[in-house]
Amino acid sequence: ILMVDRGGCTFVQKVRNAQRSGAAGVVIADNTCLCKDADCVSANKDGSCQTAEPIMADDGSGTDITIPAFLMFKHDADAVKAEMKQDTMVQIEMAWSLPSPDDRVEYDLWTVPTEAVSRSFLKDFKAVASNLGDRAYFTPHMFIYDGIKSGCQGANGQNQCYNLCTNNGRYCATDPDNNLDKGISGADVVNESLRRVCIWKHYGEANGIGIEWWDYVNEFRERCDTPDFFTNDDCIRDAYKRAKVDDRVIDQCIRDSGGTEKDSSNTFLDTELDAQVQRGVVILPTAFVNTAALRGALTVSNIFAAICAGYLTGTEPDICNTCETCADKSGCAQTGKCEGGGSSGSKVSFKTYIFSLVMVAGVLGGLGFLYYRRSQEEMREQVRGILAEYMPLEDQEGDGSDINPAMEFARKNMNTQIS
Repeated sequence: ILMVDRGGCTFVQKVRNAQRSGAAGVVIADNTCLCKDADCVSANKDGSCQTAEPIMADDGSGTDITIPAFLMFKHDADAVKAEMKQDTMVQIEMAWSLPSPDDRVEYDLWTVPTEAVSRSFLKDFKAVASNLGDRAYFTPHMFIYDGIKSGCQGANGQNQCYNLCTNNGRYCATDPDNNLDKGISGADVVNESLRRVCIWKHYGEANGIGIEWWDYVNEFRERCDTPDFFTNDDCIRDAYKRAKVDDRVIDQCIRDSGGTEKDSSNTFLDTELDAQVQRGVVILPTAFVNTAALRGALTVSNIFAAICAGYLTGTEPDICNTCETCADKSGCAQTGKCEGGGSSGSKVSFKTYIFSLVMVAGVLGGLGFLYYRRSQEEMREQVRGILAEYMPLEDQEGDGSDINPAMEFARKNMNTQIS
């Protein structure tokens, strides 16, 4: 395991360099104290500090990295360095585990309405969320940008980012088609994000399943997710109807939260911004299970496996046990049963296990007995041959008898068991 100081290059480049040098893992020692760590700040000569914990994330170019990496706070890293400078052996264990506090798992998904990677997941995971029932609590989050921090609201209070923002530059999103003059705008994305937040508030927050939310997202994707229909009111109303969502309730929710037209704050969008900062979300889509960020592909099987691993031992729901050994975990999680090739996911009964052992033992015993009988017969034949060849014959000369004593001895011993 290689320990390196945090410096000017990105985390990805630093870990890549370590991997190319043969490291099995990397611990990056932070070089700046957290402001809330008073001991570290007082021990630091220049007194500089950082207000928030650094976010160690892939910058989008780390697909070639295969070794694990951790970021260690300066206070902890300094203690390790001090031991190493004294030529003391330091043992570090790199371990991963999902928090497993109880018999219910909380999982979150951060995405935006125009993000393409999560579309397949959103389409297929509805059935899994339903099968998990109240044993898992889902919370969808919409990723938006803080327009004030991004400079989209100027000193004069005017929107400086054209049609990328709502609320006079307060809440923004990137333009999905990179064309500010036509197509879907960033403001359109913010509006749709708020709409989905409201649908979840009224149809999913109470039980953590939100079938209507999943239905609306998929209906919108099928019918309205194009530049021509993304903001089309008739298309959105049709998606509401098919998902059994009351449009009047959602419209009132949007207005009550602060809307997106006025130069004022929106309570729901502010909540999303705060949660985004607390979780350190920088890459989309990002999933969390029991507050632990998941890395890797956003697939049904990956998220389902992570959810099942998040339960307190012995409290896993039946669907986790059913699909644990199934070859098609994704299909099993959606249907609730293991079908097709691979393991059926069922346990082998004790009686079947014992019967199988007895049968195997019987077959092996029979084969062993046959081999024993055959080896005994071959040994007797060898003995008869030896006796017939070497038994002295001179004692029979001249007695007028036709009986050969060697052959007679061999015949008498044909039925003698040799042990």
